[in-house]
Amino acid sequence: MAEKPPLLSEGEELASLIMELESAAEVREIAGLESGFSSLSRSLNGILPGLYLLIGSPTCGKSALAKQLCDQVALHNSIPAIFFSFAESKRELRIRTLARLSGLESREIRRGSSFLLHWYGAPKRRGTDPERMSPSWEKLTRAAEEAKSWLDLLYLLEGNEKTNLREIEEQVRMIKEIKKSEQVMVVIDDSQRLGSSDRPFDQRLPLVTEMLQGLAVNLQVPILATWPDLKREGSGSEPQAWAERIAGAQAVLVMEEDVDRTKKLTEPNRAMNLHIVKNRGGEKGTLAFDFMPAFSKFAEVVQDASAL
Repeated sequence: MAEKPPLLSEGEELASLIMELESAAEVREIAGLESGFSSLSRSLNGILPGLYLLIGSPTCGKSALAKQLCDQVALHNSIPAIFFSFAESKRELRIRTLARLSGLESREIRRGSSFLLHWYGAPKRRGTDPERMSPSWEKLTRAAEEAKSWLDLLYLLEGNEKTNLREIEEQVRMIKEIKKSEQVMVVIDDSQRLGSSDRPFDQRLPLVTEMLQGLAVNLQVPILATWPDLKREGSGSEPQAWAERIAGAQAVLVMEEDVDRTKKLTEPNRAMNLHIVKNRGGEKGTLAFDFMPAFSKFAEVVQDASAL
């Protein structure tokens, strides 16, 4: 059991805070962690300790966005990041990461080296100069090598029906100790799996968010949890309604496809809006993204607010 910190008066605590603020040598534009998406970081004032809920309908790209955010926080802040997955295998997550980093479609990577070791569709002949690598395989291996430094900060963990909050807390504490870092980014994909299956689905949300918010406060880490929106599609409900359903979260982010803008994109790419419907650390608003499913990649779109 972790040793309890000494009980200090507010005078002592505030003096410590003043010293901490005074020693900060870097002038920062945001208070929290850099997300890797400039507009999102500004809107949230960085990613701070607390619960961030990412909500969206099935197949909208929640998992892809959550994984990309997890990776980017590790990359831009040089801190450990943990991705708990209840739906995707670690192998599939790694393939999608390679697709995003290399610019090769995930379906091509799944076909393996026998496919990638081709020259524009023609098999590479035996006896060819071994140093002449096919462009696809070279891109893949180079992307993995270039990402090695921050990938060493990243941990993928698969959850199942027996995974509970205590196990997640133990894993986070273990990685804090391994990496000697108090700062850790935690992502829990399909967090509804943590709720009791005995309860109706709609009743799990307040229970799970309360537990995760308590865990985030206890560990003093940001937790990004995804949650499926099973009613939004075709229901006519507004994203803002989610802010009223979730009391304890630091921020509530709701994903929604921009149908009109999607029509201007090449299939299967989709235009997505990220509605910040609740935000204790900064401003509310809507951010525009393009989602490229073949590469499991999101890209920010610079767009006038009046156009959203």
